[in-house]
Amino acid sequence: MVRTLVVCEKPDAASRVARALDENGQPSKEQLYGVPYYECDTRSGEVVVCSALGHLYTLAAKGKPPRRFYPVWDYQWKPKNEAEPKKSARLRSWILAISSLAKGADRFVNACDFDVEGALIGWQILRHACAGADSHAQRMKFSTMTERELREAYKQLAPRLDLGLAEAGKCRHELDWLYGINLSRLLTESVVKNRAGYATLSTGRVQGPTLRFVVEREDEIGGHVPIPFWMIEASIKHEGRSYLLEYEKEKVETFAEADRIVHDCTKSILEITKIESSETRQNPPVPFDLSTLQSEAYRHFGYTPSRTLSIAEHLYLDALISYPRTSSQKLPPDIGYETILQGLSRRNDYSSLVKRLLKSSLRPNQGWKDDPAHPAIYPTGELPNRALGYQEEKIFDLISRRFMSTFAGPSTRLSSRMILENGSYRFFLHGSRIVDPGWTEYYRPYVKDVEQELPSLDQGRKVPMESIRALEKYSQPLPRYNHVSLLRKMEDENLGTKATRADIIEILYRRGYVKDQRMQATTLAIKVIGLLDKYCRLIIEPGFTGRLEDLMDQIRVGKTSRRRVLLEALDHLRPVMLDLVQREEEFGELLGETVTAQRVMEFTFETPCPECGSKLKIVRSRKTGKRFIGHAGVWDGTKKCGFSAPLPQFGSISILAKRCPNCGFQMVQARSPGRRPLISCPRCYAEKNRSAKVASIGSTGEARVGRKSTRSTSSPVSPQMA
Repeated sequence: MVRTLVVCEKPDAASRVARALDENGQPSKEQLYGVPYYECDTRSGEVVVCSALGHLYTLAAKGKPPRRFYPVWDYQWKPKNEAEPKKSARLRSWILAISSLAKGADRFVNACDFDVEGALIGWQILRHACAGADSHAQRMKFSTMTERELREAYKQLAPRLDLGLAEAGKCRHELDWLYGINLSRLLTESVVKNRAGYATLSTGRVQGPTLRFVVEREDEIGGHVPIPFWMIEASIKHEGRSYLLEYEKEKVETFAEADRIVHDCTKSILEITKIESSETRQNPPVPFDLSTLQSEAYRHFGYTPSRTLSIAEHLYLDALISYPRTSSQKLPPDIGYETILQGLSRRNDYSSLVKRLLKSSLRPNQGWKDDPAHPAIYPTGELPNRALGYQEEKIFDLISRRFMSTFAGPSTRLSSRMILENGSYRFFLHGSRIVDPGWTEYYRPYVKDVEQELPSLDQGRKVPMESIRALEKYSQPLPRYNHVSLLRKMEDENLGTKATRADIIEILYRRGYVKDQRMQATTLAIKVIGLLDKYCRLIIEPGFTGRLEDLMDQIRVGKTSRRRVLLEALDHLRPVMLDLVQREEEFGELLGETVTAQRVMEFTFETPCPECGSKLKIVRSRKTGKRFIGHAGVWDGTKKCGFSAPLPQFGSISILAKRCPNCGFQMVQARSPGRRPLISCPRCYAEKNRSAKVASIGSTGEARVGRKSTRSTSSPVSPQMA
């Protein structure tokens, strides 16, 4: 009988695939070298389902060059446990287990995620751990983890692996490694050799151009010269209610003109010369692709793109949503619109909405973006078999309501405009109301229906000006990037992939290149980009990186080869690196001073000690290893008072420019990969804890006194005395 080995990307995926393929839905869970795998009984024979832990193979320099040696041009793919023995030692057991299982298999299937990374992970395992099984392996393609789709995907296996995807994945990793390791070692080593201490500095094929966007925006903000202008703020009053008017010019260029308008219109009479109305229809939103989901989650919940992707991947592995790493905005009919909606109707908060949708034909409003591998993100109609976490529930609800709203009709709004004139001056009063909510009913609370009623005044009516004034304003520079606007910029410039962009942004924070939610480039970032721009501008050019992305897309469809793309990239990188090696000392001098200054600045508060006014900084206890806020002289005996405040003990800590609205102390931010940043005020937190302890001691003392008084025959002691 045929024995099939199915290779999945992660253990959770292997568990679901095994349950779907087993005839009784109860596969036998076994272990080999401590690694779990599943044996399934199927009509076509025995099926063994195993998994990787993501990438089991990685790139490393050939031979054994010193750890910090550069430039490095010769590399090889190696098991991760050999390339990273400390960090990835346990992966040896996974490779051994898969190799042993492969020896008894007649047929092989790659069931890793159907994307570039999944194609590469599966190909490498089948080629190296399964002794060349990639040459005759088959491919299992699916977009959801539902049992129905997994069974169908297994019945319709592709006869061979998607080698174009795997080659594109290999090329991406090799390019990123060559650029990243050489340029990053240059930056790091130049600082170390300058005796500025060790600091991990990095740049790369995608990271460099991305950081350049942030630095260029910082330059624009710094070079912006505010230009004054004036806005006219006016109002009328009708039946006890004030209505704000809009002056015909959004901006008035000079104070003299603004002053004249205010003078001429104060206490004047306005005549309603015209009332206009028009209906506007707004089509439903298109289905979610990954970047749109990340944008909406950031807008409504404040979740970073990396956090949103992490949550979505958990929901995907629980078979609650489709594969999230997609750029498609299309929902093909074969996903089963009605079946999904009927599944969602089992939730009380969706049932009435679904009933209305099912009364008419189901045609989603689709976007123009497509993805050859996966449809847009959609709920599967399955209900959770566990209690979802707060953030998981939010993302699941957002995806479900977005899906339902795409099938609804357009919303209709009646917009009205009242024109009021006083001689040569013209003002507008705008109003709007919802005629038909359409899709907005399905997407609430993620869409706001703002209505503004016009006063009941007819054309020709005259009304007095209630108030008018000129407000001085100044032109503003473009705002700093946030997570989502930078993500969109990367997408527009074709930098990175939908799966990697969020991680690149997180790296910028970890390296100390940006700070705050509105990304402010640090002095270090400005210095790094300045040096790279001066000596190797091409490396941080978005156009060059975008061209490499296009070439990798061509590898995927067979229009060019991995070797050709690598050679073109090396033709640019090699001469640049040979020149930069000669400038290592110059880089060290320029970066070393900046690194030292930023290190001090990163851990020192601008806010002085609230008790003695001296400098405060982030320090670490020599006894417990815990970090806290204390005085700069905490260890040398020069501290002036006993003030201290606690800090979060997880993730990387950064001091924000933002001040606490309650006490004025500087806020701090704790960041961890895959988690929402925690922003808090250490002083308020310390005060809250102190108050809670005092209250706890007081209540404990009262209880103790109460117990004593019941046993004692003497006079009871008052709680205040306890």
